[in-house]
Amino acid sequence: MLNIVEDYKAVFKRDPAARTPLGWLEVLLIYSGFHAIFWHRVNHFLHSTLHIPFFPRLIAQLVRFFTGIEIHPGAKIGPGFFIDHGMGVVIGETTEIGRDVTIYQGVTLGGTGAERGKRHPTIGNDVVIGVGAKVLGNIKIGNNVKIGGGSVVVHSVPDNCTVVGVPAEIVRRDGKRVAGEAMLDHGDLPDPIRELKNRIRALQKEIEHLEQEFKEKKDPEKTSP
Repeated sequence: MLNIVEDYKAVFKRDPAARTPLGWLEVLLIYSGFHAIFWHRVNHFLHSTLHIPFFPRLIAQLVRFFTGIEIHPGAKIGPGFFIDHGMGVVIGETTEIGRDVTIYQGVTLGGTGAERGKRHPTIGNDVVIGVGAKVLGNIKIGNNVKIGGGSVVVHSVPDNCTVVGVPAEIVRRDGKRVAGEAMLDHGDLPDPIRELKNRIRALQKEIEHLEQEFKEKKDPEKTSP
């Protein structure tokens, strides 16, 4: 019950839209992120404490149908958890999340294959995970970490870092920019498709240059003035 209260308070701390005269009623009635974590608290108790099979999974699927948010009943989530605009959020079975964590729509905390045991990430305290980010595998995300929107994180991240990109790389550590890395925000993330196209164009030009040199060496009379 205490976790639910902390989750409820977290909405007002982190969502300006909830700070209206009837904000308390809006959160209770129409905030899908709060509904999802409320029912997850119930499901996790049934699944992990009472060891009731099937029904927690059934409830989780019903919650996914109504909210667009899928949280496995086995996931361990600390107090003060906030999902902002949660459509498309997926949280896997062995995920562990600390306190006061914020995630946005389209975030996946998933595995990387069919392995058994601990196969989902462990998220520290006071972490923010941006829109559409994917955190995959049995990795650890430290405290006070910020993950940029659209990033794909497949390696552990130490405390007090900001990571962005595909795959994600550290761009800030302890509030300071990492040497050799440009500071990026949600609107300035690496585009792997564009980078690949640029590399292909550069290779094509290099190949054409080498072909021209080869022709000149093979038949110097035709190329001489």
